[in-house]
This record gives sequence, structure tokens and C-alpha cells, in this order.
Amino acid sequence: MLSLTSGIGAVILVLLAVLLFSAIWIFREYERGIVFTLGRFSKVAGPGLVFVIPAIQQVVRVDLRTVVLEVPTQDVISRDNVSVKVSAVVYFRIVDAEKAIVQVKDFFNATSQLAQTTLRSVLGKHQLDDMLAEREQLNIDVRESLDVQTASWGIKVSNVEIKQIDLTESMVRAIARQAEAERERRAKVIHAEGELQASQKLFQAARVLAQEPQAIQLRYLETLTVIGADKNTTIVFPLPVDLLASFMGKQTA
Repeated sequence: MLSLTSGIGAVILVLLAVLLFSAIWIFREYERGIVFTLGRFSKVAGPGLVFVIPAIQQVVRVDLRTVVLEVPTQDVISRDNVSVKVSAVVYFRIVDAEKAIVQVKDFFNATSQLAQTTLRSVLGKHQLDDMLAEREQLNIDVRESLDVQTASWGIKVSNVEIKQIDLTESMVRAIARQAEAERERRAKVIHAEGELQASQKLFQAARVLAQEPQAIQLRYLETLTVIGADKNTTIVFPLPVDLLASFMGKQTA
């Protein structure tokens, strides 16, 4: 009889220890506990030591730290009908632990699926040139759109970074041809602007020389001096009639 009583006492002690162990929860600084009493939301507990009623209350542990979500590569068709592959990274954290557990079944998977569709939707509204040149603005647009939709889940999207935009080989060659054509266009424009400036300067010089005929004669003589420096070259240089007339006038005098 004594041994039976001792056995029952040991069982009771074990049960009490199990109940006490299940009644004690310890939450770290970055954790919270969602407490349900008979299936209904009761409170958000933590951090620190929390006591619950075993078999009456259940606890779901929630991590409040920032989560890094890798968005798989998505096929995106730009506004100008160019197909590209885009990958991104999303940084988010839970700001309302109750909503993250009560309002959505799996907040991580839900955010991942929403990030994929939002990335395709937002980038599809832009042309390819905008995707390549204005990536910072695209990051902001995706983050703002995603943050608005996840607010009802108690999730705050802090940052979105587009990692890579991959183009097909044909599109890469087309962009290279476009860049080359743009460089040629700029070169022709610069050359034309130089010709225009040179013609304007020549026009101004001609007007100045026209005011003094002797200046034109000196210019001819200077040109002859420059050409005559090369002894291996024979040049036929037309002699101005007015220059001959001036010399003839001096000899007659």
C-alpha cells in the first residue's frame, strides 16, 4: 500500500512539473508571444517571463527581426514589349504581431507571393530604358506598393532592391547598336557645330580683311611663306591681280 501511494505521489509530481514547465514561457527581446485563450485571441505577451494556463491557453511565438526575402527571378514584359528577367530582395519585419498571426495564415509565404506579383506589375508599367537607368526609383515604387498591401498583415516593408535585370542576347545586340548610333549622331552634331563656328569666324575675318586691301595682300604673302617652308613640294599659287596692280603702280610712279 505504501509503495502504491509513493508511486501515485511520484506521478503527481511529474504531472505538476510538466504543467509548470508548459506554463512558463521565456521570450527574447526580439520575440513576442500571441496568447489564445480557448481559441480566442487574448494578448500579446513578452519579452521576458510569461505565465500561461496549460491546456486553456496556447502561445504562438513571433520573431520581430527584419527578414531578408529573396524574390525568385521573374519574367517581366516592359511597357515597350521587351521581355526581361528580374530578381530582387525584399527586407521586411513584423510591426503588429497580432495581425501577422490572426489576419494571414503564413505571412512569410504570403509576402513572398505578393512581392513576386508586385514586382511584375510595377516594372511592367515602365519602359526598358527606365528599368536600366532609373533603378532607384523602381525600388521605391515596388516598396511603396508592397508596403501598402502588407500593412493589413502587420508587416512593414523597409526596403526593396532589384538585384539584376537580364536581357536576351538579341536585345543586348540591339542596345549596343542603338548606343553606337547615338555616339555617331553626337559626333556628327559636334562636327556640324564646329563647322558652323568655323564658318562664322571665317566670315568675321573676311569682313575685317575686306576693310583693308593691303591686309589681304599681307595674308597672301604670309601663306606663300608657310607653303615655301616645304622645299619638296611644288605649288602653283595664284597671284592676286590687285597685288600686281599695286606693284605696277609703284613702278610707273
